[in-house]
Amino acid sequence: MNELFPLLSFLVFPGGIFVLASGLVYEWTDRKLVARMQNRIGPRWFQPLADVVKLLAKEEVVPAGVNRSMFLAFPVVALAAALTAALYVPMAGFSPSFSFRGDLIVTVYLLSLLTLCIGLAGANTADRFSIIGATRTLTQLFSYEAPFLLALLGPAIVAGTWQISEIAGYAHNHWLILTQPIGFVVAIIGLMGKLELPPFDAPEAETEIVSGALTEYSGRGLALFRIGKDAELVIGLTLVAAFYLGGLSNPLEFLLKTGGLLLVVAGLQSLFARLRIDQVVGLWWRVGALLALLQLLVLVVLQGMGI
Repeated sequence: MNELFPLLSFLVFPGGIFVLASGLVYEWTDRKLVARMQNRIGPRWFQPLADVVKLLAKEEVVPAGVNRSMFLAFPVVALAAALTAALYVPMAGFSPSFSFRGDLIVTVYLLSLLTLCIGLAGANTADRFSIIGATRTLTQLFSYEAPFLLALLGPAIVAGTWQISEIAGYAHNHWLILTQPIGFVVAIIGLMGKLELPPFDAPEAETEIVSGALTEYSGRGLALFRIGKDAELVIGLTLVAAFYLGGLSNPLEFLLKTGGLLLVVAGLQSLFARLRIDQVVGLWWRVGALLALLQLLVLVVLQGMGI
C-alpha cells in the first residue's frame, strides 16, 4: 500500500491524469470564451472529452509512403514531452514533483518538442498540405521559441536562479509584470505562437492547407497530438502566472491567475485575423526578440549595478 500511494499521487493530483483533464477543461474554456466574444454559443462542457474519445475509438490510418515507426512514434513522444515538462512546474499551485538547478531550460526544450514532433510528422508524409504545414510549423518554431525563452529568462535573472521552484518562490513577493511588462507580453504572444493559436495559426490554416502538418493523421495519433497541445497550454499558462503574476501558492490562486491569462489569450484570438506566415515570422522576430533582448540587457546592467 505504501508503494501504491506515490504512484497514485503521480498519476492523479497533480500528476499526469490531472494535467490531461485540466488541458481538456482549459480547451473548452478557451473555445467557449472565443465563441461568446464572437456572439456564438460555443461547445458544451463535455465536447473536448467527446472529441478525444471519438478519435481514440477510430482506426488510425497509416498513409502509404511514410516511415511507419516514426509516424506512430511522433504523437507519443510529443505527449510524453509535455507530461514530463509538467513535473517541473508548480501545477495547481503545489510544489513541482521534481526540481533541480537548470530545470527551466529543460522544461522549455521539452515544451518545444511538441512543435518539433508536429513539424517532423508532417515532413514524414508525401501529402503536399502536410509538407507545407510542416514547413510553416518549423519556421514558426524558430521564430517563437527564442523570444519565449528570453521572456522566461527575465524573472530568472532577477531571482538569481534557473530553477523554476526558486523563481516562483521569488515571484511570491514580486509581481514582475509591473517591472518586466515587455517580458510578460512576449511570453503570452510566444505561447500563442508555440500552440499555433489564432492569429498565429498559419501552420494549420483550414481554409488554405486543410489541417497543416497533421492532415494525414487520424484516430489515436491525432488524439495524442491534440491532448499534448492542451497539456502544453496549461503548463505554459502556469509558467507565465508563476513568474509574472506573483507566483502560485494554492489551487484557487492557480485557477484565478491562469484563468485570467486564458481570458487574455481568448481576447487576442478574437481581436485579430490570421496573419500570413511571413508576417508572423518577420514582424515577430524583428520586434519580439529584440524587445526581449533589450529588456534582458537592462536587467543585466541593473543587476551589475546592484539595483
